[in-house]
Amino acid sequence: MDNLELNTHDDFTWLQTRPGERCTILIPAAKTAGAYSVVEIVSTPGDSTPTHVHETADEHYVILEGTMRIKYGDKVFDAHAGDSLTLKRNVPHAWGNPGKTPLRMLATTTPGGAEEVLIELDAGRFPDAVALADRLQIRLVDEKPFLP
Repeated sequence: MDNLELNTHDDFTWLQTRPGERCTILIPAAKTAGAYSVVEIVSTPGDSTPTHVHETADEHYVILEGTMRIKYGDKVFDAHAGDSLTLKRNVPHAWGNPGKTPLRMLATTTPGGAEEVLIELDAGRFPDAVALADRLQIRLVDEKPFLP
């Protein structure tokens, strides 16, 4: 069992990354030589991201509870508990929780690294949007949240 690393839920810190979202970093990119990272996200009803583009990373989601509404390119669709999906780099997208119950999901980002900003957001260090987007190689398409 050399090289085995077991982390239990008690080992993780929940981060408040915006008013309707909290998350915990389950596997940071530092533990995978940058190959990927895994984050658990809980989103309250009505919470959503702005439309944005990841220029260098793909996002893979597994919906654990609730419903995720996704805007991906020119399509809008729902993913439900038990569903999984991949949002490819360079495609404008946004997601939100249209339901009446929390949305809980796992997000794997390849390559990893974007999760580091979650710690800054939780600590109240909100760098300006342009600097943050540059650092993460994300381009905001629309600054307004996806869901009204």
